[in-house]
Amino acid sequence: MPHFPNVPVIQFEGPASTNPFAFRHYNASERVGNKTMAEHLRFAAAYWHVMRNGLSDPFGAPTALMPWDDGSDSLANALARVPVFFEFLEKSTIPFYCFHDRDIAPEGATLAETHRNLDKVVDALEAQQKQTGKKLLWGTACLFSHPRYSQGAATSPSADVFAYAASQVKHALEATHRLGGSGYVFWGGREGYATLLNTNMKRELDHLATLLHLAVDHAKKIGFTGQFLIEPKPREPSTHQYDSDSAACLNFLREYGLLEHFKLNLETNHATLAGHTMEHEMEVAMGANALGSIDANRGDTLLGWDTDQFPSDLYLTTQIMLRVLKMGGLTSGGLNFDAKRRRESHEPEDLFHAHIGGMDAFAFGLKAAYRIQQAGTLDQFLAKRYASYDGGIGAKIESRATSLDELDQYAQSIVPPVLPSGRQEMLENIFNAQIFG
Repeated sequence: MPHFPNVPVIQFEGPASTNPFAFRHYNASERVGNKTMAEHLRFAAAYWHVMRNGLSDPFGAPTALMPWDDGSDSLANALARVPVFFEFLEKSTIPFYCFHDRDIAPEGATLAETHRNLDKVVDALEAQQKQTGKKLLWGTACLFSHPRYSQGAATSPSADVFAYAASQVKHALEATHRLGGSGYVFWGGREGYATLLNTNMKRELDHLATLLHLAVDHAKKIGFTGQFLIEPKPREPSTHQYDSDSAACLNFLREYGLLEHFKLNLETNHATLAGHTMEHEMEVAMGANALGSIDANRGDTLLGWDTDQFPSDLYLTTQIMLRVLKMGGLTSGGLNFDAKRRRESHEPEDLFHAHIGGMDAFAFGLKAAYRIQQAGTLDQFLAKRYASYDGGIGAKIESRATSLDELDQYAQSIVPPVLPSGRQEMLENIFNAQIFG
């Protein structure tokens, strides 16, 4: 018996379609350059939003209608959600998914029972993957919602809490490995502080690095070869979170000898909260060859918290896909819809409308980005703007083959430089013209 009886398998019908259950731009088999759209975009659904988000907010109770869910935190209810989720994946045609351990399986009376619950749900997920061909993009451990993690997990002042978190990571990593996940994510959650009056920051950062090294060691032990990822987030719920943005995460990874093992999983909404654009965060990560995966959502610039809205801004999706194309595409990562419906969009069918819109927005962005890349106008302008570094004194500067004495002599020997225009408005016009073909 279908759980979404009013929803067909979503098909591509083209831009002229008026069917709310159809793609207008996302055509999985259409080739853009040397890859299909499905290969470029690698869409993933977030288990926590699709199956577990009741659409509550700080001022109101949950509104989501989930007739398949009995409202309990029982193992039986957790197992009942699994086929519903895979029906959603099949009808939406989304090939990948992501999960936190506590999204899919409940806590037990003891830690051992908690781990047994996870194993039983992983059995069900594995069976559904074999039946449907759907794949796990990445898994992670929920180290932030339970009261024991109210003062951090790896950065908790309690060694017992650290051990509890490590146990959870061990089993979540093993579950991810068993399900063939392409990666494993660490999301800071509450790894930060509310006040420095009660915080030994250096000690907490040392402990966080220790947990990451332990995870790397355990991955080698069990044969997990997927990509480890860190997801930056500047605040909420902590006043300051240690993984605040791309630059902070990269600095942390370098300091603790972890950069060879980790890449970044970037989220648009988190970039907004950090006071950056998503393009900025991607460029910083790409500069270190450390962009691994993307949480595809958007925030609200008028609200200072994590709204996790579905991506619908075509300029944003084009900017993102320009950089994905620039780095040669996503490999083990993908575009995970870490996005939730608005509280008013509470019917099961709204899950599909939301994901259809996000998939179409990114498909549009991919095609526009490819046009911009193929035209080459922006790349040519950029190359010309920095051409003075391609030879002469500029090449010596870039290779660090000069000195202040030499540069002083050179500067005194030339006519004072006059800069050409940066042509920002012209470039914006070119970008706009290419977006709409």
